[in-house]
Amino acid sequence: MASVLILILKSDATESQIQHVIERVESLGFGAHLSRGTFRTIIGLIGDEQRLQSEPLSAIPGVCQVVPVMPPYKLASLDAHPQPSVVDVGGVPVGGGQLAMIAGPCAVEEPERMLRIAMAVKAAGANIYRGGAYKPRTSPYSFQGLGEDGLKILRDVGDTCGMPIVTEVTDPRNVETVARYADLLQIGARNMQNFVLLTEVGQSNKPVLLKRGMSATIVDWLMSAEYVLAQGNPNVILCERGIKSFDPSTRNLFDVAAVPVVKGLSHLPVIVDPSHATGKPALIPPCALAGVAAGADGVHIEVHDQPEVAKSDGPQALLPEQYAEVADQIRQLAALLGKTIAPLPSATSPGN
Repeated sequence: MASVLILILKSDATESQIQHVIERVESLGFGAHLSRGTFRTIIGLIGDEQRLQSEPLSAIPGVCQVVPVMPPYKLASLDAHPQPSVVDVGGVPVGGGQLAMIAGPCAVEEPERMLRIAMAVKAAGANIYRGGAYKPRTSPYSFQGLGEDGLKILRDVGDTCGMPIVTEVTDPRNVETVARYADLLQIGARNMQNFVLLTEVGQSNKPVLLKRGMSATIVDWLMSAEYVLAQGNPNVILCERGIKSFDPSTRNLFDVAAVPVVKGLSHLPVIVDPSHATGKPALIPPCALAGVAAGADGVHIEVHDQPEVAKSDGPQALLPEQYAEVADQIRQLAALLGKTIAPLPSATSPGN
C-alpha cells in the first residue's frame, strides 16, 4: 500500500544536506518532492508503507521531523471508508442515524431478576440487553461474575425477550465461549489495550463494543479499534465511558467532545456510557442527552430494579421507571436530529 510522509527539514539545513536527503530517500525507492517555504523546507515522500515505517528517516542529517500524512489507524479512518459504518448487532442496526439503546444491570444476576429488568427496559425502548458474566474488578474479593452460567442466563433472557445481548469478554481464552452466547462482544476500559484480546475478538465473527480506556487518548482508542479491524472484523462500535480526572465530583470525566472528534476522524459508530462516566444516577439523563446531541449513535445505561442489592455498581444504576423517562427524552431528541431508535428484529436468533 502506498503511503505519504513529510520530512520537515531543520531551519539551518544546508543545500548539501537537502540534496543528501533527496538522494538518500530516492536510493530507498521513494519518490521525493521538494518544497521550499519562507521559513522551512519540506520534502514529501511517497512509497511503500512498510518501508516508510521501517526506515530510520529521522536519522538523516538535516531532518527535523517526520510527519505522516495518513493517520496510523488506516482502516478506522474516514479515508478508508468515507461513509459512516452501520454495525448489525443481532438484527439491530447501529449507526447511520439509527441509535443503539443498550440497557441492563452491571452484572448478570438470578434469572428471574434478569428477565424482569429486560422486560422493563424493552418496554421503555431498549434494543440491546446488557449484563456482565465476567467482571474485572479492582479488588480480587469483589463479585467476579457467574461465568458461563451467567452467559446462559443472559442468552435465555435475550431469546425470551427477543433482544440481542452484549456482555464483556475479559480473557483471550474465553472469547470462543462468550462468542457462542453473545451478539456483541464488549471490551472494557481496562482491556482497551490488551492487544492479544483485541486480536482474538477481531478473529471472531461477532461485532465488538470497544470502550475507551480510562487514560486513553482518542488516537490510542482508534488504534485499538485498528487491531480488531486488521483481523478482518469490520464491525466495531466505539464507546465513550469517561476518562480519569483530578476532580472527584464524578466517577470519571465525561468527554462528550470525544463524540464529534471521533466522528471527524473515523467511520465507526460511537456511543456514550453516562453510567460509568458519571457514577451518579442524577447525572445520567442529562449526559445521555448531551451525548446524543453531540452526535452519538447510541447510549449505554445501567438499569437495576433494586440497586441496593445489586451485585455490582448498584449506586450508579437507574431504576426502570427512570430509564423509561430518559429513553423517552432520547426518542424526542433523536426525532429533532433526524435519527431514530433502531427497531428490534422480529425474532432474535441465539448467539450461536
